[in-house]
Amino acid sequence: MSRAQLGALTLGAIGIVYGDIGTSPLYAFKEAFTHGHLPVTAENIFGILSLMFWTLTIIVSLKYVTLILRADNNGEGGLIAMLALASTAVKDKPALRRLLLAVGIFGTAIFFGDGVITPAVSVLSAVEGVKVAAPGLERFVVPITLVVLTILFMVQKHGTGGIGKFFGPIMVMWFLVLAVLGFIHVSRNPAVLAAMSPHYALSFIVNHPQLAFVALSAIILCATGVEALYADMGHFGKKPIRVAWFALAMPALVLNYFGQGAMLLQHPENINNPFFEMAPHWALYPLVVMATFAAVIASQALISAAFSVTKQIIQLGYLPRLRILHTSVNETGQIYIPFVNWTLYACIVLAVVFFGSASKLAAAYGITVTIDMLITTVMTFFVIRYAWKLSLALCLFATGFFFVIDVLFFSANVVKVIDGGWFPLLIGAVMFTLMMTWKEGRALLSERLRTDSIELEPFLDAVFSSPPTRVPGTAVFLIADAGTTPNALLHNLKHNKVLHEQNMFVTVRSHEVPWIGFEKRVELKSLGKDCWQVMLHFGFKNEPDVPEALKLLKQRGVKLDDMETSYFLSRDIVIPTIGSGMAPWREKLFASMHRNASGVADFLSLPANRVIEMGSKVEI
Repeated sequence: MSRAQLGALTLGAIGIVYGDIGTSPLYAFKEAFTHGHLPVTAENIFGILSLMFWTLTIIVSLKYVTLILRADNNGEGGLIAMLALASTAVKDKPALRRLLLAVGIFGTAIFFGDGVITPAVSVLSAVEGVKVAAPGLERFVVPITLVVLTILFMVQKHGTGGIGKFFGPIMVMWFLVLAVLGFIHVSRNPAVLAAMSPHYALSFIVNHPQLAFVALSAIILCATGVEALYADMGHFGKKPIRVAWFALAMPALVLNYFGQGAMLLQHPENINNPFFEMAPHWALYPLVVMATFAAVIASQALISAAFSVTKQIIQLGYLPRLRILHTSVNETGQIYIPFVNWTLYACIVLAVVFFGSASKLAAAYGITVTIDMLITTVMTFFVIRYAWKLSLALCLFATGFFFVIDVLFFSANVVKVIDGGWFPLLIGAVMFTLMMTWKEGRALLSERLRTDSIELEPFLDAVFSSPPTRVPGTAVFLIADAGTTPNALLHNLKHNKVLHEQNMFVTVRSHEVPWIGFEKRVELKSLGKDCWQVMLHFGFKNEPDVPEALKLLKQRGVKLDDMETSYFLSRDIVIPTIGSGMAPWREKLFASMHRNASGVADFLSLPANRVIEMGSKVEI
């Protein structure tokens, strides 16, 4: 990697990866005091600063930047990539694999709760700077926040390609502003730097165990967005993410937190909004504007991640197909999912209106972050133990240390459930229910179809014993289970009494790996009489384009003429029935999800003018 490439990728990582954690100084230090009604004394300031410094060092620098970034899945990161690695590593242990899949999917569901809280608290915290500049404008904070968020979600359909190139430079300016504001106050009271010693954190915990425990639930806010370090590894690579953290993001964050502490040592009355109180009065309005831009960028990163994660979950079979629009002709990762966009928007507006302030929202924040951190640590153990084959003692030591810390932070955040933590947990629980219902419903549907199905090869032998009229062209039949006769073929023979010259029975398989190359994309088996059984393989980050994949068959001697190829689909209508399977309400939920799923033709990139759908009813 050249210096120019490293510089460009590092700039991009600063703009996307560190947007969320970069806005934490707006509220994290304040919440450490106000959430637990902690007195603003020199001893407590030093204790909180020390805990924050070591949280950034241990959780971000050691756990994520040093250890977790090593666990790449073909260059990709994120909880789904980690889940795929862990589940594949224990595939010879079916019960453990099922448990890990359930835990990983729960962590992914919880992510959506985080995706609601992050934009709400970031933008609200930034706009609340208006109260410091002009206290009389306090009543306009929520309306301004809603306007900013509405504009942000309205522009999603246009993509971020045009403005995304400005994210890096804006966030570099933001981090420099954080550093300068912090440096000014640290230079006035350099004694505050002594808080880097772990002695102050340990003394605070020993002398005030109950207050320290409560404070931990707010201290973890300084590490929010840390999952983005791992999730965006595929976009930027490990080195640029590490360089961006150690060269700019961490020093700026530490300087700013210590600057807030230094200011509070002299002006403890400024605890209500120490970040904006650090700035001179003439700089307040520009700072509010810049903070709002930084919050919008942080929110954009979460929204884009929500689109990407949803697409990956759909391809893994845990959500029904949704309408996915591509916002860039060059970048396949730039997508827009209308349903996800407006559902997120509705939940965020509800959060802003219901909670009304960043402090109240911060009470709801943290529990989802700590759950995902805990799940990531657990998954890491199974990856380094069963995939990397490291010794048990080393694996227990490497992950056990972080596991204990994660449990401490999670335990501290459990008390916040009543104060608002229930909100993101409710969103996560709803998503988890939908995802597991869809997965189990699809399994029930497949089992029922398999029970009622006819084996393909014997059926074709019977058909060719008294062959129907063959018509020119190619028929592509999409079937879920390879080797079974598609209903669309039965209906075609029954009603049209013809068979095409060339017939392909295509099954699309999604795998628990990010990418599958063209060399492994297609499996072909001849069934005789110009009939072929085709298996197409896609990773959860591949674009499932069936016509494009079938073009690869030309190398195997099978030719397809686009204008003479028809795609036959079987559209099943699910009828819930009383009996074995899922609970009646879940079967009805699955039937509704199945009915409202977007068309398989769009999902598989089939040409709309050459698709023929034939329906049938299936009872589950």
